[in-house]
Amino acid sequence: MNANAQTNEPNIVNGLNVDDLLALIGSVKDDVSRAATSWRVATTWKGQTRTRAEVQGFSIGGQHVSRRFTIDIDEPGELGGSNEFANPQEHLIAALNACITVGFVAQCAARGITLESLQIETEGEIDLRGFLGIDPQVANGYESLRYTVRIKGDGTSQQFAEIHDAVTATSPNVYNLANAVTLKSRLVVE
Repeated sequence: MNANAQTNEPNIVNGLNVDDLLALIGSVKDDVSRAATSWRVATTWKGQTRTRAEVQGFSIGGQHVSRRFTIDIDEPGELGGSNEFANPQEHLIAALNACITVGFVAQCAARGITLESLQIETEGEIDLRGFLGIDPQVANGYESLRYTVRIKGDGTSQQFAEIHDAVTATSPNVYNLANAVTLKSRLVVE
């Protein structure tokens, strides 16, 4: 019998409760309706190039989970903003990095690998001629993003390579950015 079973303490690796993570995986395997999640963010213009995005919750397995967060966004002065907050591109990259980070932490925890440090650096270029409508031949956004994962822990290089492959294959934001996502818009004029 292991020490965790004797004391009934949760199995925590990298700050994650591995027992809860494995229970979630088992729950979804047993009942696919528990796999459904739904996400929503409402964004309001706050003047100039500032916006405030508000999160009020999400649903998982048909159950609403209340959460309240705000995300303030702006543009640098050079792009017409007041430079008060990170801009949409920085939030996009931050969201990608955060999603990859979650994947690494969870994959390592599930394998019993303790992390000492994890850093993800992502970069890409946007040619403003596309965004500003100057040249229709120029892409409006990133044509590619490059990221580097720096990881240190008690795993082997082979284990970290396998985890990297698993994260790349399963990260929602890697998927969202690497594949065309259908956007369906609706304009309501008030």
